[in-house]
Amino acid sequence: MNSNRNSSRGRQEGKKNTPLSRKRKPLDRKPPKKTTIKSTPTKTSDATSGIRLNKYIANSGICSRREADTYIEHGSVEVNGQLVTEMGYKVQPDDIVRFDGTSITPEQKKYVLLNKPKNYITTMDDDRGRKTVMELIANASKERIYPVGRLDRNTTGLLLFTNDGDLAKKLTHPKHNVRKLYHASLDRKLELRDLEKLRGEVVIEGRKVFIDAVSYVNGEPKTEIGIEIHSGRNRIVRKIFEHVGYKVNKLDRVIFAELTKKNLPRGRWRELTNLEVSNLQKMK
Repeated sequence: MNSNRNSSRGRQEGKKNTPLSRKRKPLDRKPPKKTTIKSTPTKTSDATSGIRLNKYIANSGICSRREADTYIEHGSVEVNGQLVTEMGYKVQPDDIVRFDGTSITPEQKKYVLLNKPKNYITTMDDDRGRKTVMELIANASKERIYPVGRLDRNTTGLLLFTNDGDLAKKLTHPKHNVRKLYHASLDRKLELRDLEKLRGEVVIEGRKVFIDAVSYVNGEPKTEIGIEIHSGRNRIVRKIFEHVGYKVNKLDRVIFAELTKKNLPRGRWRELTNLEVSNLQKMK
């Protein structure tokens, strides 16, 4: 979509232009009169059919859903050549949607798995000039993808990126109990009595954290510990071991939501397979 073309509308004076570089205020346009054609009853009556028009526009990368509602109300959107101003209108798979006269389509959903190295922060950008994970996946997708959750700067391992907001929400919500398995390297051998303290619930900073599993790593020194949790709290694994008097020297996430690091070297990324995406979407 050409952001430099002339258009019929712009944001309020002193603010940034709209996604299509409008030169007039969106509210300057008078709402369409009786010539406006709203959605037909057959498309709005079935709540399971199609996708809401504001979500369709947001998925196309034009603006947020809330902003899309404003543009719909003030006559920016046509479906199959008909002006639509009705909130809740459902777009069907074969519909042609135009925004300010330009045809739009939702972004293709992308799912990228990164084996994060040390010294990268999990953020879109950083005003302090530190390296971010976005630099590592810069060529992974033409769509804008975002990290699901985060790993702190010194933690390595699996980090998922996507533009699928529904899946991202599912994977980060505590009620879904998404599996996270870490390999922690401690500053000294973990005593058996302290290992036993970490089985089940512990209280960290006044809040309960349930540890699904914890054990020594087979064939490794007693400083190497495997710990499985589903909590997404910031630096929670490090705080768990600090709770019993140990410092984590290295921390690596080896499993996330049943995704593994198999054949994925440090600092590299890959797209998820269709089966992996399907399995994630089926999670309850």
